[in-house]
Amino acid sequence: MSFIEELTWRGMLHQKIDGIEAEMNEKSIVGYIGFDPTAPSLTIGNYVQIMLLHFFQKAGHTPIILMGGATGRIGDPSGKDKERVLKTYEELDHNLSFQQKQFSKFLDFDGPNAAIVVNNFDFYKNMNVLDFLRDVGKTMMIAPMIKKESVKKRLETGLSFTEFSYQLLQGYDFQYLYTNHNCILQMGGSDQWGNILAGTEFIKKNLDDGKAYAVTTPLLTKADGTKFGKSEAGNIWLDPNLTSPYKFYQFWLSAENEDLPKFMRYFSYKTKEEIEAIETEYADNPQAIQKILAEELTRRVHSDEAFESVLKVTNLLFNKKANRENLLEMSADALETVSGEIKSFKIDKSKLEGGINIADLLSEETTIQGSKGEVRRSIKGGAISVNKEKITSHEAVVDASALLQDKYIMVENGKKNKFLLIAE
Repeated sequence: MSFIEELTWRGMLHQKIDGIEAEMNEKSIVGYIGFDPTAPSLTIGNYVQIMLLHFFQKAGHTPIILMGGATGRIGDPSGKDKERVLKTYEELDHNLSFQQKQFSKFLDFDGPNAAIVVNNFDFYKNMNVLDFLRDVGKTMMIAPMIKKESVKKRLETGLSFTEFSYQLLQGYDFQYLYTNHNCILQMGGSDQWGNILAGTEFIKKNLDDGKAYAVTTPLLTKADGTKFGKSEAGNIWLDPNLTSPYKFYQFWLSAENEDLPKFMRYFSYKTKEEIEAIETEYADNPQAIQKILAEELTRRVHSDEAFESVLKVTNLLFNKKANRENLLEMSADALETVSGEIKSFKIDKSKLEGGINIADLLSEETTIQGSKGEVRRSIKGGAISVNKEKITSHEAVVDASALLQDKYIMVENGKKNKFLLIAE
């Protein structure tokens, strides 16, 4: 299956310049997508374009990841209703370095069509303002620049010359890659169509017989019309320190049934036949499709180990049959994830060395129970457990030996109320 055919059946093709399919059928080509390092990590919003590069490489072509060391310092007005707050150079350099490492997980950097990383700061760092105005600014006319959708939307609310000039940089980026890397294709989201066409115009005007192409994907939205890539808590990051593997997994499990066909096609490595077979088999059980997709993406973005840990956390929190053995085998990272999902209390670790009476622990060191009398009644009713062991006496003492991974203690008050104590 060709690259364009792959995008078409997956619903990922929005626009293209005619002739690109013939070029790709005739030979292996080079294409690129730009990523500005304005965030501390890539998000699943970026992952749409990462998948585009994956399918491009899978079809036998060479992908270039263009890191926006320069354009990130300017700010793309596309999709924004107000001026961006500029990042410091140090922050951008840090983000760029981190994101570059993230890409290594998703594309093949070895072999005959190995992925290439290029930083567009290298194009401009030795170019002075006069060179820029003569060599870059002279190419593009103001009238078509103003007609770009990303510019028109901002003219009334305010658009600085800095952000207005973004399309000049993106246009010259394409010309530079065309000249130096034989790159004839730029890809991106549909909101980038105008900027991408600026690049094809650069090449057409400045290079004799230059012919460049563009391919864009639709902007991915959820069934309710909201922007894809966010949860109620904010962005879904590809960095486990910003979005835990557990929360990442839960994001996909909570996908609306109407979104599943689209998400499977955009994000699964499975073939057309495999996806259609899954949809047929589980037509009446969309939760099974959610789990298949969530598992595939959690394993790929994080790791097999992270996925297994996610299952343990899920089992502990939602499976009524989870037992002490399940709890004891959990890693420190898994328990830390649990602490973010249930109510947690910090306690003084030194107090545990001599032991704390269970009634004092639950009513004074924490507020799990309102009083010692309430603790006694709960214990009498068999409601209190520590690390999945029933407490049978109000004289019971909890000491440092109860610490899981030398830091955590799980307390349960009835079947539904779970708490985690964090000893520091």
